[in-house]
Amino acid sequence: MTCQGVELSYDALNRRSNQLAHALIENGAQRQDRVGIYMHKSLELGAAIYGILKAGCIFVPLDTLMPADRLSFIIRDCGIRHIISSNALSDALLPINEEQSLHVYGVDTDNLNNKTSWSEIAQQPDTSPDLPIIDQELGYIMYTSGSTGVPKGMMHTHHGSITYARWGVEHVSLTPGDRVASHAPLHFDLSIFDFFSTAQAGATVVLVPEAVTRFPASWTNTIESERITVVFTVPYTLITMFEQGAMEKRDLSSLRWILYGGEPFPPDMLRRLMLTLEDVRFTNVYGPAEAPSCTCYDVPLPAEGSNEPIPIGIVSRNSTDIIVDDNDEDCAIGQEGELCIRSSTLMVGYWNRPDLNERAYLFRESFGPFPLVYYRTGDRVVRQADGNLQFIGRVDRMVKIRGHRVELDEVESVLAGHPGISEAVAFVVPDGFDSLKIIAAATRPQGSVTDEADLLGYARKKLPPYAMPASIELLSALPHNSSGKINRKLLAEQWMNVHQT
Repeated sequence: MTCQGVELSYDALNRRSNQLAHALIENGAQRQDRVGIYMHKSLELGAAIYGILKAGCIFVPLDTLMPADRLSFIIRDCGIRHIISSNALSDALLPINEEQSLHVYGVDTDNLNNKTSWSEIAQQPDTSPDLPIIDQELGYIMYTSGSTGVPKGMMHTHHGSITYARWGVEHVSLTPGDRVASHAPLHFDLSIFDFFSTAQAGATVVLVPEAVTRFPASWTNTIESERITVVFTVPYTLITMFEQGAMEKRDLSSLRWILYGGEPFPPDMLRRLMLTLEDVRFTNVYGPAEAPSCTCYDVPLPAEGSNEPIPIGIVSRNSTDIIVDDNDEDCAIGQEGELCIRSSTLMVGYWNRPDLNERAYLFRESFGPFPLVYYRTGDRVVRQADGNLQFIGRVDRMVKIRGHRVELDEVESVLAGHPGISEAVAFVVPDGFDSLKIIAAATRPQGSVTDEADLLGYARKKLPPYAMPASIELLSALPHNSSGKINRKLLAEQWMNVHQT
């Protein structure tokens, strides 16, 4: 593992993670306790992940950019009592620590009482704790946007993450000589490939700091200087890398494989990128965070002028699928329906949400005592004659914003919670970078003086940055269709007419 030129061997990582595991156990962490990871990219991040797992606990990635209210909710919802963090982020934990009595590791600042510094952790034994880990136990819980206005946590086992990791090793033929960019933040499921697939192969994880990822030229410079061989990221990152990353000035000859996922890649743009990186293989990886990498498609060079969407491929090893219509009946080849997945990478359910779990799964006939349980992805697909799946769209109002999942219902719920707002609606429009951006509209009760700035400031306290509306229009009334529902399609068309003329 390496970060900004500083390296950490697997032996050193093993010893540091053992020491953290002992520190957690000494401070009362119990088997299957949830432990938060609230950190920027650093070498300590690897020790945090493996130390938590070695203590028999469950790691919960916490987005360092999320608003305080959202962070506090996740910590409370998941029952987190231990958090691995850093001095730079300790101020953000102070009000939560006072409310929920956390033990924070990796800090030595005076503003926190219950803390253990890395120098104190280094005094612990560097041998592995005598604690057997069962692969059916939970390994991590990852939170994502929820349609009810609050985040939901996806529970994944050790077995699921190991299956995902082994798929990555085999599909990309990872070797100890590979250098894999850890480009995605830890709360993004692509990071499981970065850390666990790379470790399975004994390859090098190159941690890419958040600041680098925001500047395309810095990102391509990192690929060159770090001699990156494998990248797993989202189309938006690759598009900005191609358009603004000064690729013509870089030696990217080390790069051999790019995996992308999270949202469709415009075929014409993908073709241009593939012609520029002619020795690089490209794979379109599909899978909701509930069932990561359950299908994939090794992309041939798209035909010139083609606007045919890139298929999402066929199911990966240890996975199977069905496509069902609105009555849960199997669809024929060429018939559009909802994709349902059974996979070894499939989550075991949503944390503390029996209501969601009841709706999330489709049960089919049993073989003996074991029912066939499929996860309803919410994605509409068509199985083509060659067996490949073609993504069509969603059955609900979840959208992908630069690879991030956003429930538009959550955005609306947050905006409607403002006391100066009567009704709110959110919709998406193209952002000019082959992705989408969120636009909102709202109405105010009589006498309200709430303006767009007030509403945006309110939303920033409750929504992560990627879910923030780009703008909010305050209207006297929202349009409705003949059934009485808000006409979001008309709002989007009106917005486009005004802002594209």
